[in-house]
Amino acid sequence: MNAPFGGAWKGRRVLVTGHTGFKGSWLSFWLARLGAEVSGFALPPEGERHLYGALGLDAEVRSRLGDLRELAAVEAAFAEAKPEFVFHLAAQPLVLRSYAAPLDTFAVNVLGTANVLEAARRRGGVQGLVVVTTDKVYEDPAAQRPRAESDPLGGHDPYSSSKAAAELVSASYRLSFDLPLATARAGNVLGGGDWAADRILPDCARAFAAGRPAVVRNPGSVRPWQHVLEPLSGYLALGARLLQAPDGVPGAWNFGPSEDGVTVADVAGFAAEAWGDGAAWRAEEAAAPHEAAALRLDSAKAKIRLGWRPVWDARRAVSATVEWYKAAGRPGFDARATTEAQTEGYAEDAREAGAAWAVHVPAAR
Repeated sequence: MNAPFGGAWKGRRVLVTGHTGFKGSWLSFWLARLGAEVSGFALPPEGERHLYGALGLDAEVRSRLGDLRELAAVEAAFAEAKPEFVFHLAAQPLVLRSYAAPLDTFAVNVLGTANVLEAARRRGGVQGLVVVTTDKVYEDPAAQRPRAESDPLGGHDPYSSSKAAAELVSASYRLSFDLPLATARAGNVLGGGDWAADRILPDCARAFAAGRPAVVRNPGSVRPWQHVLEPLSGYLALGARLLQAPDGVPGAWNFGPSEDGVTVADVAGFAAEAWGDGAAWRAEEAAAPHEAAALRLDSAKAKIRLGWRPVWDARRAVSATVEWYKAAGRPGFDARATTEAQTEGYAEDAREAGAAWAVHVPAAR
């Protein structure tokens, strides 16, 4: 039988920073199903409602809570986990929050990344690292053509510029200390279990469930919308290749959707359609802080060199997310069963689409 990602993660000791967050929870859940021994380092989950708790990940992940800005705490996590591989996802991930707390954003996203890489350098034995940044690291994100990995870095808001700086820190550690690492840049992710404020589908789900129209800011803005499983499959495929040939896949990698030109209004419309029951949305009237009007990613490098490809279009990504949120509002909701079913369904669709990671023959360890 073929194994996803060539069986690269079975029995592998993996440390996920940010494992209590939205993407980190989905990644930890998937890694555990791929047979990895997963450890995590992060702050406690935010809010009373969070995916990490809903999935019961404390039973599957060796969790260590701590602050990314404290090198001693990060080093203790490495000493406990003894990781063969590291996925660094921990971050302050919200653009609007970065305007309210710029110093915290820079401290977490820049110094925190340096602390993770320094801990890996000092400990040794780490066979690969994937540092996750964002599509917003590019100097001119609103250019007409999609941004490629070779384009200049920049960032208008504190979040974007802090992530661009994290890219530079990562490149410095790779070049100066020969760390086997790559960075990954994804689009705007959607998926069940994200309850953060100021994100379109969580805001829509809360409004629709309460019988109110969702209030949407910047409806004409274009974003590279994708289900969370899309970039995670890219991170896992990139990590598997790093383990096989660390010298062959350094640097930055884009993992974006195949569609171009999908607006915020499109996504809100897809969500209302999938929700049904008269769900609707309206544009926010108040002025909002600056955000790029259009973001597009060129993922040709990942498609050609990793055989990775996007599987679900924006409408399917939205419908899967709405299915998760609607199920979460019903009595007896089983987050683990719903998340597992969607992960398996995505993997099956990836196999049918011919994604290399989904049909790869297991690799020798």
